[in-house]
Amino acid sequence: MHQIGVVGLSYRHVGVGEVARFSMPRADIAVRLPQLRTHLRGAEILYVGTCNRVEVFYATADGAPAEDFRVEVFRGLTGRDPAPGEAARALRAWTGEAAVEHLLLLACGLDSAQTGEQEIATQLRDAWEESRLAHTSGPVLDRLMGEALGMARRVRRMTHGIRTPSLGDLAADRALQHLRGRVGRVGLLGVSPMTRRCAMVLAAANVPLLIVNRTLETAQELATLVAAEALSLDAFRAAPPPLRALVLATGGGEPVLDASTLARLATSPAAAPLLIDFGVPPNVDPAAARGAGLTRVGMDDLIEAAQGRRLSQLMRLAPVRAAIDERLTRLRADLATRAIGGRMADLRDAFEQIAKAEVARALTHELRTLDPQEAQQLERLASTVARRLAHLPLAGLRAAALHASPDAVDAFFDGVKSGRGGASPPPARPKRDS
Repeated sequence: MHQIGVVGLSYRHVGVGEVARFSMPRADIAVRLPQLRTHLRGAEILYVGTCNRVEVFYATADGAPAEDFRVEVFRGLTGRDPAPGEAARALRAWTGEAAVEHLLLLACGLDSAQTGEQEIATQLRDAWEESRLAHTSGPVLDRLMGEALGMARRVRRMTHGIRTPSLGDLAADRALQHLRGRVGRVGLLGVSPMTRRCAMVLAAANVPLLIVNRTLETAQELATLVAAEALSLDAFRAAPPPLRALVLATGGGEPVLDASTLARLATSPAAAPLLIDFGVPPNVDPAAARGAGLTRVGMDDLIEAAQGRRLSQLMRLAPVRAAIDERLTRLRADLATRAIGGRMADLRDAFEQIAKAEVARALTHELRTLDPQEAQQLERLASTVARRLAHLPLAGLRAAALHASPDAVDAFFDGVKSGRGGASPPPARPKRDS
């Protein structure tokens, strides 16, 4: 695990506006991931950007311990060098087991603004796919993401039958409160995990829906599931229909609705719609919304509402936290053993070669009178004794790999090698990634 790291920021220690400063527009990710990989000196990388966090996971290219790459990530995401201390203040960093634990907590929704939400697993899967398409993910991150998403599936089984909340639920609740039982249509602009969840909740409450997306076919796909109408973003901008609320969640670095579209929404025959904006950066400029006389609920407002429920949700999800700890322990042992597998085989081979060489020497000198059958029995006995003698240092090597640093493992192996009585070691096998 020592070669794995993560650098990023989230709602937990900064505002959504600060998160937006580091986010990549989705359309730019394929081009910018290789550039970011260069900043991180060729490491495997994976970029995760959601409505309330931006994080870069990485694994070192040569298997060396992961470094604190806050300065490099800052430079890669913002396009400028940080001032002294600026990267450390703006970004958080985890390395080694702490980074792996962070990913497992994230995949299971325990680090989300709405504790326990499951949309984050879909977002992680999408980020992994983008990284693989850009050829910036490799065997270490592939293994790690497989573990994280497998843990997320286990959590879904553990919480089967329990309605797990999300920020999409909060947005739907806000829209329903705004309607106050009155008939009115709600628009969902952008097809994302959040708007999908919001659509399902509102459709279950028999609220008429309008699905808007840049690509009409994508809007129609969701509209079919919730018996709604679909409209392209261009058509919506040109002639927005009357709405009581509009939920926005699209990627991109610029607002998707300009002042003239907002003015048309505000002066529609129905009451001015409530805007619920998941965008990071905002899909609707807050000042433009105020100028049009529209009430806008942003991510900061939704996160603040979610924090009031956090403690009770964490208590409910205590078994999930225990399952993550169990999986982390098993993963630590598995990765540690895999990392030293070649060395352990080399050490076992060295013991057997020493025994074989000593038997061969004895058979040509003091034991040269043994017949072929007796010689074979002696060779088998020597091989068995060699394997048993190798067991103790191999057990120590496993323990060192599990509980000590890579340097301690190297020192252990070097110490054993120096006590081989001058026998030549076998050729070193290639190290396997951990």
